Amino acid sequence: MRLYLLPISTRRTLLYCQKLSAPTSEKQTWGDWVQSKAARTWAEWEKKDRGWQKSVVSYGNYAFRRIPYEEWGLKSVPPLSQRRREVELKGTEKVEVVYPKSLLPMDKIPGILQMLATEREALHKKRLFWCFVGMPITIPIGILPLVPNLPFFYLCYRAWSHWRALSGGKHLQFLVQKNLLTMTPSPVVDEVYADQKQPLPSTPEPTAHAGPDAEPFTTLNPSEKPTPNPEGETMLLSQANGKKMTQALDLPQLEVELERAIWQVETAVRKSAGGETPNDNDNKKSQ
Repeated sequence: MRLYLLPISTRRTLLYCQKLSAPTSEKQTWGDWVQSKAARTWAEWEKKDRGWQKSVVSYGNYAFRRIPYEEWGLKSVPPLSQRRREVELKGTEKVEVVYPKSLLPMDKIPGILQMLATEREALHKKRLFWCFVGMPITIPIGILPLVPNLPFFYLCYRAWSHWRALSGGKHLQFLVQKNLLTMTPSPVVDEVYADQKQPLPSTPEPTAHAGPDAEPFTTLNPSEKPTPNPEGETMLLSQANGKKMTQALDLPQLEVELERAIWQVETAVRKSAGGETPNDNDNKKSQ
């Protein structure tokens, strides 16, 4: 598999895992089957012109857009099965880390991955617990005629989402601790950042709140020009350059992840700086 580390701002970085191929001995799990089935059903509902399915999709996409991009990133990392553990320890499957060397020093990459894997671990455990607490409470809604038990299914989805993020984080920790990562600086990614037009939104106060054990993280300066708020946070990618990034990498599935991450971080930066936040209707993609 291949990991991408793409700084969104001087304080926040997107993690995305591209699954190149599953180990030959690894069969599809029931979780993967359910995920594929749900994705197909959701796509079918999106095609409907009207009805409760269309309404569910509209509200669902609104909610999905607000799930933290960090959670989506960890969910993209597959759980560490026993077969995958053996394959990675033997070196049969190389795990690459693609990153812009103009922004991220190579010796900092393991620390950044470790931080991304652990900084939200306690939060996911807490919310997973409360999802399990809430599920039985929502079951009686299922007796209502012609109305699907949406609260129950939403809590089921969120429980799975938190579990998957925890599993992805544990896999990342395993890769870092066992030193199984191959660093691959990307000139293509560097070029996209170099072509970014300035200025971008900035705030004197960082919007990222890392865990107590996480090391402070900032990127290198992408240009020779001084950043407006060196102690705060400055955006490094716009939506336009996010699309250029996916095209340059020939990775269309990354577009939605980048769009969501840029929108969330830019919203936080503009809000912190007291400016206007990006319109939620500027881009309807959310999955």
